[in-house]
This record gives sequence, C-alpha cells and structure tokens, in this order.
Amino acid sequence: MMRTKLSFAILALFTAAGVSGAAPLPPETVDQFTGHPRLIVISDIGNEPDDQMSLTRLLMYANQIDIEALIASTSTWQKTIIHPETMRALIDAYAKVQPNLLLHAPGWPTGEQLQQRVFSGQSAYGMAATGANATSEGAQAIIQAVDRNDPRPLWIACWGGVNTLAQALLRVRATRSAVAVEKFVKKLRVYSISDQDDAGPWIRREFSDLFYIVQPSTPTGGEYYYATWTGISGDAYYRNGAGADPETVTNEWLETNIRSKGPLGKLYPKFLFIMEGDTPSFLGLIDNGLNGFRRPDWGGWGGRYVYRQPYGEMHSIWTQGGDLFSRVTSQDTVTGVDGKTYVSDQATIWRWRDAFQNDFAARMSWTINDFAHANHAPQVQVNGQSGTAPVDLTIEVGKPLLLDASGTTDPDDGQKLHFEWFHYAEAGSTGASLAAISVANSTTAKATVTATATCRPVWLPMPGSCPATGIAHIILAVTDNGSPKLTSYRRIILQVHQ
Repeated sequence: MMRTKLSFAILALFTAAGVSGAAPLPPETVDQFTGHPRLIVISDIGNEPDDQMSLTRLLMYANQIDIEALIASTSTWQKTIIHPETMRALIDAYAKVQPNLLLHAPGWPTGEQLQQRVFSGQSAYGMAATGANATSEGAQAIIQAVDRNDPRPLWIACWGGVNTLAQALLRVRATRSAVAVEKFVKKLRVYSISDQDDAGPWIRREFSDLFYIVQPSTPTGGEYYYATWTGISGDAYYRNGAGADPETVTNEWLETNIRSKGPLGKLYPKFLFIMEGDTPSFLGLIDNGLNGFRRPDWGGWGGRYVYRQPYGEMHSIWTQGGDLFSRVTSQDTVTGVDGKTYVSDQATIWRWRDAFQNDFAARMSWTINDFAHANHAPQVQVNGQSGTAPVDLTIEVGKPLLLDASGTTDPDDGQKLHFEWFHYAEAGSTGASLAAISVANSTTAKATVTATATCRPVWLPMPGSCPATGIAHIILAVTDNGSPKLTSYRRIILQVHQ
C-alpha cells in the first residue's frame, strides 16, 4: 500500500511538472540574423514622465538599434489624446548632440531622419478605436516596415496600449491571404510592458503564432507588482526589489549623471513612481555581447522569460512563471547587494543594473565631451573570436575547457580590466537539458570550465539517467576602471556531451 501511494505521488509530480505528452512543445528557434535589431516603439508618451525618460535612453543607442518608427499611442492611462510632439521635441534635442556622438562611434542617424519616423497611432482607446476604416499612419508604418525586404525580424516595443498594432494586424488579415498573413506575423517580435489596453489579449487570442513577450494583466496596473520589467527600478514603489542596489535609480543619481548632460539630458524628467518602466522592452536589444534578443530564455539586460501558457491565455507565449519541479522558472537566483541570495523575476533585470546605468551615463557624456574625455566599453575577445556574437563551443563531461579572453582590449589608454566568468544557470532552458558546470579561475583573463553532468538535479531524485547532451551558458563580464566603469560581455554557449 505504501509503495502504491508513493508511485502515485511520483506520477502526480511528473504530471504537474509538465512532462506528460500533452504539453505543447516550446519554440527552439534562435534569431541568427546579422546587423542591428530593427525596432518600432508604440508609446503613450505624455501620460507620465517614464516614456520620455525611456525615449531619451533609446536615442542614446540609435547607432546600435535601427529605429524604424516611433508611434504615439493611447493607453488606459491616456485614453483620448496622443503626443507625437513630445517625441519630436526629444529628437530636436538629439539633433543638437548628434555631431558630438559621431566623435565616439559611427552610425548615428540624423535628427531629420528620426523626425521622419514619428507617427500618430490610434487616437482613441483600445479595440473600440480599430476597424475597417481606422488604419492610422502608425498602423500603416508597421505594415510598411514588416513588408520591407529585410530578413531581420521586427521588434515592437509596447510602452502603452497596443491597439495600433492590432489595427495593423486587422488590416493585413482583411486584405491578404492566410499564407501572407502567416508570413507577416512571423516577422514580428513583440515585447509589451504588461497590458495597457484591451488590445493585447485580443491580439494574442486572434494571432496564436505571434511571438509575444508579456506578463498578462488587467489594464489597471493592479498586477504590475509581479512583472519582470519592474526590476528596472521598482524597488521603492513596488517593494519587490529585495537584494537590489537602489543607488543608481534615484532622482539624485539621475540629476548628476543624466539631467546635467547637455540639451538632451535637460529633457530627462524626474520620475513620479519608478524610473523608465518601459525601457526593458528594448534594453535587451543593445549590442553589449549578451545577445538576449536572440531568444527570451537566454536572459540579458531586458530580463529573462520562459515559454508557457499562463492562466486565461489561449496558447503559450513568452512570459513569467513555470513549474518549480525542474528548478528552472522565469526567476533568476542572484547575489544581492547585501551578499545574500535572492530568487525573483525582477532579479533577471536588476542583476545588471550597475552596468546598464553606467553605460547610459557614459553615453550621455558622449553628447558633450570629446573621445579623450569620455569612457568607452571594453572590446572582448574569447578564444580568438572578436566582436559581440555568442561563442559556440563543444565540451565533454569531465574534460576541462580553457576559455581565454587575454586578447580583450579597451579603447581608452591605460585602463585596467576586471574579468568575471560565471555560469548563467537558468539560461537556455527551452527544449534542452541544462548541464552542470563548474568554473575555475573565474576572475582572471583565462578561466577553465568543466562539465560534471549533462543535466542538473530536479526537486526530487527520479529514476533514469541524464540525456546524452546538455547545454550551458557562460557569461564573461569585462569591466574597465574608467568613470563611470563600463562593462562588456560575451556569451559562451556550451554544447555538453557525455
């Protein structure tokens, strides 16, 4: 009788863990395009300061991200008006500093080019503002961008309501074949800062194949506390950032490092609730070597997500949660500023906070200083491979592998570099067995990694052996000693074999 009860309990655990044959297979595609990520922003700018803050930061990365449209929209917080003029004012300020930015890096678009990419979206709230004759210039801009002959996916960063995206999809579905609609949808990558109107749930219900990152919510903000994106700076307001260091996300720090830096910095407002709640939607697109945009479960400055079906959704999306049996969910386990261990969704963002804030501060300095009087990030080389793309290597269990970053350089003369190699234990779990890895000499230019198994323990030991292959993500962080200190990364993806 005891054996029967134990067997039933084990079976129940396996079923709860989602290992039954009925579970949907998650997508395993990695976006392998070359060149800059393409981006369209849909923003309820003018509602409160955070959108204006986020757009200021985005403009500081306009040489790394191809901004194809900036669409002023409504939201539950701003239902009857849109403010494209606020976008234009920020671009005017950017145009004043663009010549100085070119002293530090190539590829900055002109202010005139960016002005041509500002559009008005749906001017009223939610799905009630969509329909057969309601295609706004913003919706048309989305359609034209997707139709452009470009093999790269198109990211849609949703800082407010998404009825402009819904209108674009409605228009395409009404005027094209099913095959053409499928092709259109497959080019989109949506990252929504929760649901800020009723269009998001409608889109996910009607277009089940659409790549969509979101923590589903009511439009009221009542669930924002749970959302990964609050890890950007929600420590004080949402009280969900235990372990995070709040120093660089205060109005005082921003006054010194952002607002005091030239004509664009002057337009960076003080926040009321949190700093830049919308920024995580594009933070992962920055070319820093983490490459988190290639698949949401890799993790990076924009957070980490898993592919599952949340309650109330019709199908799986990239979101938060996951069953704890495997010990891998959307949460990261990290060491907090107090030296203690914390596990949370917000930690997938705040773990990188010092690095992305310092990077922003340095770029704001680029707007007013020449190259010699500003700091620039290290240029990382691993095992002879330069650049920022992931390094793919194969390793056998029990056989050490040398990772050599001694070829890493810094653009600024005389700077000392600090190396840190670490196993990003939760990264890359989709459709793979996560391997067990140890890292030796983790604070030197040359580290040694050893795979100890192709899988890691689950909550309860179960019969059976590890699969023949596993995967592990090693992150190298290289930080200089400039002011502010800047960090560059390389992601090493290990294919582990027995």
